[in-house]
Parts: sequence; structure tokens; C-alpha cells
Amino acid sequence: MKKNQKDLILEQLKKTPIVQLACERSGVSRATFYRWKSEDTEFKKSAELSIIEGETLITEMTEGQLVSLIKDKNFHAIQLWLRHHHPKYSHRVEVNATFNSPVEQLTPEQEAVIKEALKLASLPEIVQEDNNNESNTTGSGSDPTNS
Repeated sequence: MKKNQKDLILEQLKKTPIVQLACERSGVSRATFYRWKSEDTEFKKSAELSIIEGETLITEMTEGQLVSLIKDKNFHAIQLWLRHHHPKYSHRVEVNATFNSPVEQLTPEQEAVIKEALKLASLPEIVQEDNNNESNTTGSGSDPTNS
């Protein structure tokens, strides 16, 4: 019986990769599912693969629906597709960094790298603001608040 229940929950995860729903549909408690995962490495591996397979299925279904909406000239679907598939329409910049402590200051070299990344990311308002700050704080030695 236990083997059949494990197989049943794995099949449910392939269809709907949500542990709670898969447990309900296969008559297995969440506690039992997680106990099986902790005690049985083969089941854990199979469950993780089943969840990935289920997520792939849902993603493919979602993309199919998105394409249908695009064909129906749904503006929000078109906008979503372009934002995520064409760099010209993307509005995000990702900067990843690791700091050892929350009060760590950037070195001048790190600041230069970030400034260059912002320039390359085509964020003229940030680059312009940064250039204005630099011109106000360097050069004549005057106080920028008196300009």
C-alpha cells in the first residue's frame, strides 16, 4: 500500500506541483509526505523530479495561454511577452553583490564598476543624476548648496 501511495503522490506532483494539493488528491498527509522525503532518499529524489516535471507542464500550459492572448491582441499579454523576451522593452536592471557586513563601504573601484554598469544599462536619469552630484562636489571647492 505504501508503495502505491508514494507512486500516486508522485503522479499528482507531475500534474500539479503543489505538495498540499498532491497530498490531498492522493490521500496522504503532508507530514507523511515530508517524513517519506526525510527517510527515503530515492523518494526524495523522485519527488523533486516530479515537482520539476509538474512545474514544466504548468509553464508550458501558461505560455500556450499567453500566446493565445497575444493572438487575440491582448495588450497586457503582448506587453508581458515583450518585457521578458526583448531587451529593448525590459525595464529592469539586475545588480548582484555580496557584502560581508551591512556597514561595509564600497571601494572607489567598486563604485566605478557600478557606475559603468548603470551607463551600460542605459539608465540616463541615474547616470545624469550621478554626474550632477560629481560636478557639484568637485572642481572649484564651492559648497553645492550655495549654487
